[in-house]
Amino acid sequence: MKRYKIWTLFTVSFTWLLLTVNASAGNLPEFTELVSNNAAAVVNISTTMKKDTSDVNQRQMPQLPPGVEIPEGTPFDELFKHFLEQPNQNPTPYEAHSLGSGFVLSSDGYILTNYHVIKDADEIIVRFSDRNELEAKVLGSDPRSDVALLKVEATGLEAVKLGDSTNLKVGEWVLAIGSPFGFDHSATAGIVSALGRSLPSDSYVPFIQTDVAINPGNSGGPLFNLKGEVIGINSQIYSRTGGFMGLSFAIPMDVVMNVVDQIKTQGFVSRGWLGVVIQDVTGELAESFGLSKPQGALISKVLPDSPAAKSGFEPGDVILKFDGKEVPSSSDLPPIVGIAKIGETIPVEIMRNNKRNSMSVIIEQLPDDKDMIKTNPNQGRLIDERLAIEVADLDDKQREQYGIVDGGIMVANIQQGPASASGIRPGDVIISINNQKIENAKQFLDLAKDLPVNKAIPVLIQRGEGAVFLALKIDK
Repeated sequence: MKRYKIWTLFTVSFTWLLLTVNASAGNLPEFTELVSNNAAAVVNISTTMKKDTSDVNQRQMPQLPPGVEIPEGTPFDELFKHFLEQPNQNPTPYEAHSLGSGFVLSSDGYILTNYHVIKDADEIIVRFSDRNELEAKVLGSDPRSDVALLKVEATGLEAVKLGDSTNLKVGEWVLAIGSPFGFDHSATAGIVSALGRSLPSDSYVPFIQTDVAINPGNSGGPLFNLKGEVIGINSQIYSRTGGFMGLSFAIPMDVVMNVVDQIKTQGFVSRGWLGVVIQDVTGELAESFGLSKPQGALISKVLPDSPAAKSGFEPGDVILKFDGKEVPSSSDLPPIVGIAKIGETIPVEIMRNNKRNSMSVIIEQLPDDKDMIKTNPNQGRLIDERLAIEVADLDDKQREQYGIVDGGIMVANIQQGPASASGIRPGDVIISINNQKIENAKQFLDLAKDLPVNKAIPVLIQRGEGAVFLALKIDK
C-alpha cells in the first residue's frame, strides 16, 4: 500500500512538472514562420576592392633593420627577395574581398546594407536565396549613420515589411537573419537589451542594443520583430575577441528611412547642426546649475558663427527640451538635432542662471568634421596656492590655435589639491569659473580668493578643440 501511494505521488508530481514545462515552452516565441516568410528578402553582399601590393607590403611585411643586407647564396635568398624587395620594386595589383548582409527594401531592386560593408568597393555582388547573383550600384550612402542604399536591375523581388522602431520596448523578442562568416541565411534570436544607446563614434544614431548573436558577415542584415517587420539594421558588436560577446547594436529603421528618403530625393544626406559642445550633467554640476536632478545637455562651448551663437546660447546653458522633446542626457541631443529640418526655427528650453528660459534657433546643415587643435602651454605664470594651480595668460599664437578671441588662461602646472581633484589638467584653458568669464591670470587669482567652501562650483575649461564643465569643490 505504501509503495502504491509513493508511486501515485511520484506520477502526479512528474505529470504536473511536464505540464508546467509544456506551458512555459508554449509561451516562448515561434520563429519558423517568420524566417520562412522573410528569408528570400535577405541577401548576401560580397565586395571586391582593387589594391596595390606595394601598399600592403609596406604596411604588413617585415622590413630589414638599417645596415642589414640579405646574404647572397643562402637557401632563403629568393624568399627574402620576394617578400622584402619585390613589392617595392615591382608593385602588382590584387583584389581584396569582403562579405556582408543586406535586405530587399522594395520589389524593384532597392537594397539596404551598412556603409562599411560597401566602403571603397569597386564591385558589389548581391546573392539571393535562390543563388542568383546580380551586380549592384551604390545610389547613396551616409558614413555617419552607416547606411548605404544599393540598386540592382530586377523586378518582382520579395521585399521585407518595415516596422516602427519608435515603438520598441526593452525585453521585446527580435530576430536577425544574415551571413555570419559567410554562412548564408543564418537566423539568431534574442531580446532588446536597451534603446537609444550612443556610441563614441556614432553620436547621431540612437542604437538599439540587443543580445542577438551577431558576428562578422551579419553587418547590414535586418533585425525583425515578432510581426516579421524590420525595425533595424544590424551594424556593430562590442567585443574583446572579434566575435559575439552578448552586445549587438542595430540602427533604428526610423533613422534608416530618413537617410533613404534624403538619398532618393536630393542625392545626399544632410543633418541639422546646432554648433555646441555638450557634456552630461553630474550630480555636483546639477547642484551648481540649480537643477533638482542630473538631466539635460550642458553646453560647454558655443562654436563661432554657429546657429547656437547666432541665437544667443552660452556656455553653462543646460538644454532640457529641444523641439518639444525631452533631453534626459547629453547623448539624447545629437540625434534630435540631426533629424531637425534645415532652415526650420526650433523651440528650445534651457536652464540658465538657475532659471528656466525659452529660446529658439534656426537649424543649419552640419558641416564637415574638423581636426583637433593641439595644446601649447605658455611661459608667464601665476600661482594660486588655495587651488594648487599655476596659470598663465594666453599669447596670440595660442589664441589662434584654440580659436579664443579674448579671455581665458592656460593651466601651466598643477599639484594635488581642489583643482586636480576636479579633473583640471596642465594644458587646459580655463574659460570661466563660478559662471564668471576669465579675462586674465590676475583676475582669476582675485576670483579664486572669494570662492565658497564646501559647494560645487562650475569651471569651464577648453581641452584641445573641445570644451567641458567640471565641478570644483574647495573643502577649506
